[in-house]
Amino acid sequence: MKKMKIVVVGNGMVGHRFVEELVAKQLPGLEIVVLGEESRPAYDRVHLSAFFAGGSAQELSLVEPGFYEREGIELRLGAKAVAVDRQRRKVKLASGETIGYDKLVLATGSYPFVPPVPGRDREGCFVYRTIDDLEAMAAWGAKSKTGVVVGGGLLGLEAAKALKDMGLQTHVVEFAPRLMAVQVDDGGGRVLRAKIEALGVAVHTGKNTVEIVDGAGLGVGGRHAMKFLDGGQLEADMIVFSAGIRPRDELARNAALPRGERGGVVIDDRCRTADHDIYAIGECAVWEGRLFGLVAPGYEMARVAVDDIAATGFDRAGCGESRFGGADTSTKLKLMGVDVASIGDAHGATPDSRICQYSDERRQVYKKLVLSACGRRLLGAVLVGEAEEYGTLLQMVLNRIELPESPEFLILPSADGAARPGLGAEALPDAAQVCSCNNVSKGQIRAAVRDGAASIGAIKKCTRAGSSCGGCVPLATQVMKAEMSRLGMTVNNHVCEHFPFSRQELYHLVRVGKIRTFDELIGRHGRGLGCDVCKPAVASILASCWNAFVLEKDKAGLQDSNDYFLANIQKDGTYSVVPRIAGGEIAPDKLIAIGEVARKYGLYTKITGGQRIDLFGAQVHQLPLIWQELVDAGFESGHAYGKALRTVKSCVGSTWCRYGMLDSVSMALAIEHRYKGLRAPHKLKSAVSGCTRECAEAQSKDFGVIATENGWNLYVCGNGGMKPRHAELLAGDLDDETLIRYIDRFLMFYIRTADRLQRTSVWRDNLEGGLDYLKDVVVHDRLGLGAELEAEMSQVVGSYACEWKRAIEDPETLRRFRTFVNADGGDENVAFVRERGQIRPARAAEKRARAIDAVLAGEAAT
Repeated sequence: MKKMKIVVVGNGMVGHRFVEELVAKQLPGLEIVVLGEESRPAYDRVHLSAFFAGGSAQELSLVEPGFYEREGIELRLGAKAVAVDRQRRKVKLASGETIGYDKLVLATGSYPFVPPVPGRDREGCFVYRTIDDLEAMAAWGAKSKTGVVVGGGLLGLEAAKALKDMGLQTHVVEFAPRLMAVQVDDGGGRVLRAKIEALGVAVHTGKNTVEIVDGAGLGVGGRHAMKFLDGGQLEADMIVFSAGIRPRDELARNAALPRGERGGVVIDDRCRTADHDIYAIGECAVWEGRLFGLVAPGYEMARVAVDDIAATGFDRAGCGESRFGGADTSTKLKLMGVDVASIGDAHGATPDSRICQYSDERRQVYKKLVLSACGRRLLGAVLVGEAEEYGTLLQMVLNRIELPESPEFLILPSADGAARPGLGAEALPDAAQVCSCNNVSKGQIRAAVRDGAASIGAIKKCTRAGSSCGGCVPLATQVMKAEMSRLGMTVNNHVCEHFPFSRQELYHLVRVGKIRTFDELIGRHGRGLGCDVCKPAVASILASCWNAFVLEKDKAGLQDSNDYFLANIQKDGTYSVVPRIAGGEIAPDKLIAIGEVARKYGLYTKITGGQRIDLFGAQVHQLPLIWQELVDAGFESGHAYGKALRTVKSCVGSTWCRYGMLDSVSMALAIEHRYKGLRAPHKLKSAVSGCTRECAEAQSKDFGVIATENGWNLYVCGNGGMKPRHAELLAGDLDDETLIRYIDRFLMFYIRTADRLQRTSVWRDNLEGGLDYLKDVVVHDRLGLGAELEAEMSQVVGSYACEWKRAIEDPETLRRFRTFVNADGGDENVAFVRERGQIRPARAAEKRARAIDAVLAGEAAT
């Protein structure tokens, strides 16, 4: 059999996906040559900014070690294709070499557009496209103070994050009147701008840069001065152009292949060019006049091209039916920590469409629905600041699912804390696309379950759903479990392979069997040695039940890194120390003591969102010394490292405030001291407000208390964070004793029945019977558990001991607090720089610059 030689020009994300799809077809007699212009194989361009947050080029790589060698594929890096001879079927390289082909795949991607501004080629001006670009930026950024990004779109904000991560004073300059003009409207752009500016990035919209000149002598302080059409100017030590992309179609142009009006190689539904032996996929391809700048359409093109080659070149049965029919360009991103999503007709361009908007500029949240004229179909949406509804709204658009009677409640916050109307997996048709990156439908996931896939890992392996960006994993899991239930299969809720039990079942085994060690539990009810999933879970259960010291010899090995060292590990390997400041109340002497400790050990200090003070930058060997001084000053561990009660915030209450109804500070102190050290399935936060003005934000906590004229109102199962949720009123007008009794019952019932790492808000959503059932258990005691839950809590409260104090008093425990086993002292590789009068971790570029300076200084000395 004559071999078919396939040459792939381009080894980016889409080019590599084409090769993976081709290998998966297992076609006989293939010879594959991949030409990559860069010096390294395919890597993840979508997450380039991770490079500046401590990531490495290797971590960004998409290529499994040994993949090309194992599959017999010739990968040629640093190989630039400069021409295509269609008659002779040859590709010419910059080196002068030619390579023949039977099928040619152009996956050349795009290049960054740099506006034709005089001075754009000055030293210190960069584009944001490749890892080589990032390395050059990092080297220049190490000797810079101010950075400017030209372009306020998706890539521009990613570049801005990179500059911010480098520690530069960052600006974004955008020609359009708002950020992300393609994805969001004016309202969304206004909220997005406010959130970006709140992060310390200066935003300049409606700015037309006309020239970049030398900043020296102009009094602007930077190496460059950007001059604008309106007469203004902006200083910069470093300028990054991220003003959009253009398709790389020069090979097609030179080979006389048709191109689009805005560039790009014209392709048909099979991703073939006018020459049917040449395919084009990804950002270099134009289909029906449209260019696609997202990776998901490129992956779909790769799949279609492989299918066509398998059908036409190998007559492979079942192939050749795939067609590229465009792609949904909806996107959900987290830009600089800000959720931004755009779905379908986000700008309401459809004739007679109707708009439903929700905007809260105080909370910096904006949401918009674009409805059909009849109001029964969702055409598009914009979400800024919160995007938890993205999955539901996207499926409604893609599958033309009829809207509920009051569609506005899909985006409006619920005043009573009730869940929004949602869309369960059962409501989706089999054709619904669950994973857009890999074009996986609900039907394919159901088929995989019928073929034996009974875990999300197996689903990823069979279908690739969730294996790229991971955003579809929750929906894919719902579909999988729904199909398993429909087939009568057991839906596995086991903690891990070592215990055939859920977390709730393990809790009851420990409680009923009075089991006090991991070894005893796994010996009686499990198998193997355990893992990093079940060990921390069991450690939490043991602490919840018996409140034993977590660093006892038989328990220390169960803990994760934070619990193991009773401190929170940070990105540079140092630790933070958080003493308990109950209710946010602190006496001057204690405040001074914290300041003296921070100054003595050179720590960074910050007041947290929970009314505490965090001390950053401690190395392992310093922790016991710091704890000793804090304990001597009357402090205890704040349990910031544990899945335990963290904080109980308070306002000043009736003691000082003219609106205060009750003494919120005293109640906050009582609650925090009662439940401090309480271990739970997840962290717990609380607050007490002295009146309904709610200054302590009690309704965003796992349990919160608000004073009224008639007593205390108890709210439960709220949280802030990634998915904010209002707490719900469990009981009202309570006296002090009843309030504490209900909190005891609520917390112990949660600890008994929640899953591993499940917040109270998610637990409540999964609780059969919802809030009414919770009221029956806690308030009405319909299950007769009240006295038992209170007794269990009393046992925990009565056995509390400060973990820092236990650690510094136990010589055995102290032995683990060494940076190096065989040496005293700290790690010399930990480096800090001064910023705003305090330390911060040195970034990779700063460390490299410091190392170079040290070498040069040494050479000068010799």
